[in-house]
Amino acid sequence: MRLRNVRGSREAIAANEFVVQEPESHKGKWNLFFGNNNPIHIEIGMGKGKFICQLAQENPNINYIGIEKYSSVLIRAIDKRKELEIDNLCFIRFDAEYINDIFAEEEIARIYLNFSDPWPKDRHAKRRLTSKEFFERYNRMLRRDGEVVFKTDNRLLFDFSLEEVAIAGWKLKNHTYDLHHSEYALGNVMTEYEEKFSSMGNPIHRLVAFR
Repeated sequence: MRLRNVRGSREAIAANEFVVQEPESHKGKWNLFFGNNNPIHIEIGMGKGKFICQLAQENPNINYIGIEKYSSVLIRAIDKRKELEIDNLCFIRFDAEYINDIFAEEEIARIYLNFSDPWPKDRHAKRRLTSKEFFERYNRMLRRDGEVVFKTDNRLLFDFSLEEVAIAGWKLKNHTYDLHHSEYALGNVMTEYEEKFSSMGNPIHRLVAFR
């Protein structure tokens, strides 16, 4: 999907109070950044921010960090963040390939991956956020009791992800091919894409992986 460029978005993000400008400097010290020892949950590829903004509102005792690579998308999340009177949510514009540069060992309690880019060509498989290569990155930064929660409507990507969980040496806490008609639907927070695809009749797949 081609992203529409938003003029001035990069400049706006560079000066925004909700965006951490030098995240590498907080590696191993994110608790000091937030000013507490609450668990930290991150969403990689947060899009326009509906999901993580809602979670932050509903869970004030959890700190949230939304990570997005594209300025034109992140600027939409900032607009939502401005409306919230909370202090447990910040954003980072960053490429997830280098995620271990900004988080130390066992610093993160949960990772959310929502409707990630499927990178459909086989030669790009290692770029998928649920590839064994990315699970190795997550292994370094997650607490021992941490978990990865992944949602998608892409069946091929989901099947690939199930295989990669096992190859990476992780385990499945649970998984479903039809989240909204499963026992795990209660309490589910939907993303913009989830609302769109669900309205089209597409089943939503979800897995929760741990070590």
